[in-house]
Amino acid sequence: MKNLFNIEGKVAVVTGGSRGIGEMIARGYVENGAKVYISSRKASVCDGLAEELSQYGTCISLPFDLSNMDGIEGLAKAVAERESKLDILVNNAGATWGAPIDEYPEDGWDKTMDLNTKSIFFLTQKLLPQLRAAATHEHPSRVINIASVNGIEPPALETYAYSTSKAGCIMLTRHMAKRLAADNILVNAIAPGPFQSHMMAATLARAGDAIAKSNPRGRIGTPEDIAGVAIFLASRASAYTTGAVVPCDGGSAEV
Repeated sequence: MKNLFNIEGKVAVVTGGSRGIGEMIARGYVENGAKVYISSRKASVCDGLAEELSQYGTCISLPFDLSNMDGIEGLAKAVAERESKLDILVNNAGATWGAPIDEYPEDGWDKTMDLNTKSIFFLTQKLLPQLRAAATHEHPSRVINIASVNGIEPPALETYAYSTSKAGCIMLTRHMAKRLAADNILVNAIAPGPFQSHMMAATLARAGDAIAKSNPRGRIGTPEDIAGVAIFLASRASAYTTGAVVPCDGGSAEV
C-alpha cells in the first residue's frame, strides 16, 4: 500500500499549462518527479514557466494554439517527435466568453466550444498512439480532462458557451472512458470550482471575498487542492477509476 500516489518517472502533457489551474497541475507533477511538457498559446509565457519549473525537475515548453486543428496536430507531432510513450495527458486549455443572452455572439460561442470541447477530443485522438504505447493492464495510461462545476450546475454569470462546453467535456470524458478502457487508458475529469486563475481573475477581483465566504469550505481553491486530485488521477491510487468526474470545489456545486 506504499507509494500509491507515486508518479515519478511518468511522462505528462499539460495543455494550458503556463498559468492558472494548468500551471498548478504542471508544478505538482514536476515537483513529484514526472517529466512534464506544457503547452499554451503564448510562447514567451510558456517558455518562462518551463524554465522556472526546470529548477525542480523536468519541464519542457511546447507552445501551440489548440483552438484550431493546425495547433492540435502541431502539438501532437511535437510530442511524438520527443516521446514514443505518454503516460498522462491533461486537457486543461480553455476559454470563456460572457455576454447577455440577447447579444451573445457566434464567434464567442465557437471559440469557447472549439477550445473547451473539440480540442479535447482531437488532441486525445492524435496522441492515442503514445498513450497506447505506454499503457499496460497493471499500469494504464491516463487522460484527465479539466471540466468545471459550471458543467454540473448552471452559473449565475451569462457564460452560456462555457457551461455548455464543460457539460460536453463531462459527457465526452464518460464516452471516451467507455471506449478506451479496453486499451488500458483511463479517462477521468476534474470539475474545479473557484481558483485563482487568469479566467477567474476579474470575477475574484470584483467579488472574491463574497465567493470565498459563500463556499462551504470558506475559501477558494489552492494549488495543492487541484494538484492533489490530478496526482491521484495519474497514480496507482486511481487505477480502477475511469469515467469519473471529481469535483474540486469546496462543495460549492452543492450549495
